[in-house]
Amino acid sequence: MNKNTNMYDINIENSRAIQNNTLNQNPYINQSPTNVQNMQNGQNSGFNSGDFIKGALIGAAVTYLLTNKGAQENIMKAVSKGTELFQAGMEELKERMEDAKAAMEANQE
Repeated sequence: MNKNTNMYDINIENSRAIQNNTLNQNPYINQSPTNVQNMQNGQNSGFNSGDFIKGALIGAAVTYLLTNKGAQENIMKAVSKGTELFQAGMEELKERMEDAKAAMEANQE
């Protein structure tokens, strides 16, 4: 391949819309202004979005949890209780594994 040859088409006219309104190369050239306005003023922007309301509610809940001592204490109690239950379950699982291992050894003899 020749070093001076450009592998891209640099003629701007080839990137314009052809007769059946399809673009040859660049999707950003010849965009209609109504498409751009619809993207900017759509329902996915600003305060009209449900995402804004979800974010506001999540932010309010997090703020409440971080600033309320009673809520923090209740959360920590629940976490410690869950941790205790998990540890008890793990101990029970270990005992069952040891029992199964002992039963297998007894059957082999």
